[in-house]
Amino acid sequence: MSSGKGGGGGGKKKEVKKETKLGMAYKKDDNFGEWYSEVVVNSEMIEYYDISGCYILRPWAMEIWELLKEFFDAEIKKLKLKPYYFPLFVTENVLQKEKDHIEGFAPEVAWVTKSGKSDLEAPIAIRPTSETVMYPYFSKWIRSHRDLPLRCNQWCNVVRWEFSNPTPFIRSREFLWQEGHTAFASKEEADEEVLQILELYRRIYEEFLAVPVSKGRKSEMEKFAGGLYTTSVEAFIPNTGRGVQGATSHCLGQNFAKMFDITFENDKGSRSMVWQNSWAYTTRSIGVMVMTHGDDKGLVLPPRVAPLQVIVIPVPYKDVDTTAIVNECKKTVEALEKAGIRADLDTRENYSPGWKYSHWEMKGVPLRIEIGPKDMANNQARIVRRDNGAKADIPTVDLVQKVNGLLDEVQKNLFETAKQKRDACLKIINTWDEFIAALNDKKLILAPWCDEEEVEKDVKARTKGDLGAAKTLCTPFEQPDLPEGTTCFASGKPAKKWSFWGRSY
Repeated sequence: MSSGKGGGGGGKKKEVKKETKLGMAYKKDDNFGEWYSEVVVNSEMIEYYDISGCYILRPWAMEIWELLKEFFDAEIKKLKLKPYYFPLFVTENVLQKEKDHIEGFAPEVAWVTKSGKSDLEAPIAIRPTSETVMYPYFSKWIRSHRDLPLRCNQWCNVVRWEFSNPTPFIRSREFLWQEGHTAFASKEEADEEVLQILELYRRIYEEFLAVPVSKGRKSEMEKFAGGLYTTSVEAFIPNTGRGVQGATSHCLGQNFAKMFDITFENDKGSRSMVWQNSWAYTTRSIGVMVMTHGDDKGLVLPPRVAPLQVIVIPVPYKDVDTTAIVNECKKTVEALEKAGIRADLDTRENYSPGWKYSHWEMKGVPLRIEIGPKDMANNQARIVRRDNGAKADIPTVDLVQKVNGLLDEVQKNLFETAKQKRDACLKIINTWDEFIAALNDKKLILAPWCDEEEVEKDVKARTKGDLGAAKTLCTPFEQPDLPEGTTCFASGKPAKKWSFWGRSY
């Protein structure tokens, strides 16, 4: 911000103009993977680390995470969630208590086997998720129906030793998340909470990150290992034709209660097992936002999550009193901050205004305000939007009000544009041939399905290839009409539902 990115030392202005390293080497439509890697590094969100699949999250990413956390934490506290922190480590015998669960995670579990030079008596796992870490203690804390519901949430890191295509934010070996774990006396209460949390996840994506998502239920094959059913919000990246699981809210049923003996004395005096949920969203959400809105100039940030919503840049001409211009810029920043807008001033003298424009465009700041001698003479400022490049000269007296209005417009426009692009990729199909054509055309496919696990396995096997196999993304809660006699696109059996299919991250 004021200090900005190092570089350039005390270079003279004439030399500064030659600073050309800011542009993007890759275009989003030409080489999406390289473009994405370049955007997250050049915008100063991440730095690559010397262990593959691990990344340093810099302030530009962490401040977005904190803004999301602020919203979500306040909302779950309204639902009476309490903050906890459980240890990072779990013993082998506890981790393996729920067989389906550990089978689902086994390939990704990282193990600690040594302390100094000596081997540990037994290896200790680093949490890939915390069900098995927490539930032995739920069993201890829950005795009677008066102890229910038990609702806990922790903000922490987890480790999953991914080997396939690590991608910053999207697939990494360590990531940040929140995980909520709750226990109830009845299934009805658990079912209700699953959907309450899923709605909060929709709001994170649509209202904050301006990314359209579909709410739905995962197939039996894709649900959380060891759970009863999984709901999710699913995003879609038109450039790659891939779905992205945005966040999940699971009803675990009574499976874990059985394994970990989590029972309570009900109001009739007999013992019952609890009903449990777990739910989480991760720093992956930031990557989905970058992929959705970024362009060939770099990052494009929705105002609600932008660490900086407005950057003010003085534009002095030769032999002009720069002090007066800088003071005017300072006054502008103060007025914006007073109105609750996140604003800053770039007064670095070793960079030209043009270089600064490119720098802050790369970082995705929603609005830029330029103030030069002409603007001061006319009591105005120039505002430039990052999302569409539109420029307007605004009277200083109306500036704060205008900025507030524009921030709302940018937020809305980013969501609407992303929704139009996503909807343009939606393809409703009925036959296998149509399915393959749509898959090769990078579409988000809605297809009638018989809802049989063997059929999904068969689709995966038949679509295996360099780009990865297709699978169900989710069965949307909003179901189109399914005319009687509709058959499954893959098996020809009677269709039971419409489901989203595609390749995914």
